[in-house]
Amino acid sequence: MESGLEELMPRLLPVGDCDLAEDFDPTVPPRTPQEYLKRVQIEAARCPDVVVAQIDPRKLKKKPTVNISISGCQPAPEGYSPTLKWQQQQVANFSAVRQSLNKHRNHWRSQHLDSNVTMPKSEDEEGWKKFCLGERVYSEIDALSDNENLGIDYLKVGFPPLLSIVSRMNQATVTSVLEYLISWFGEKKFTPELGRWLYALLACLEKPLLPEAHSLIRQLARRCSEVRALEESKNEEQISALNLIICLVSRYFDQRDLADEPS
Repeated sequence: MESGLEELMPRLLPVGDCDLAEDFDPTVPPRTPQEYLKRVQIEAARCPDVVVAQIDPRKLKKKPTVNISISGCQPAPEGYSPTLKWQQQQVANFSAVRQSLNKHRNHWRSQHLDSNVTMPKSEDEEGWKKFCLGERVYSEIDALSDNENLGIDYLKVGFPPLLSIVSRMNQATVTSVLEYLISWFGEKKFTPELGRWLYALLACLEKPLLPEAHSLIRQLARRCSEVRALEESKNEEQISALNLIICLVSRYFDQRDLADEPS
């Protein structure tokens, strides 16, 4: 039996018989390397060849509770479900935008940014929210003050996703900023500033998607469907923008279970 076990479990570090003192006691902590190895040998020899787990069969009858979200998108309000032809056209347009972006990325990356454009660091969540959405949306200020000049202050209204900006963003930054904006959108309303940046970031996502990006865009589509379903004023422009994002996530990025079914 011992030779059979030896064949199945060969010794990585063969240890010969140790010359130990006559008063060696395996029950006390080892004092030398030889005593330690001898104690390991003794304990291994005492282990049974077969171990049977004692399982209470009554516990197997209990069904464990696992909370997993497998829900798709909520349907569009009645009369606002996009047609299949419209969805196919949006996917074609989006694909053309991505191809153009990839083709000219190096050119736009080499363009100088205006002196007022300072892109936040990738890990600066609050900085990116303010950069993309502007102080007014980020701080939820509804209107401009009366004495504010008419010039565009990008710090207040947010920087648009210019090609010279998004072309400088690597995939890690694209994914991080997408996560920041989706997190913000989870508790806030949909705005044109947010929509423009979401579209641009989706256009920058490389396929095949990384696992974190895959999870993010599914979360985004579900959130868009929630906001769309709660749209009381039935703002056609906003519903169309939400339809577009759901369409791109589901049909371009192959998340078909989230797609709007044409009415």
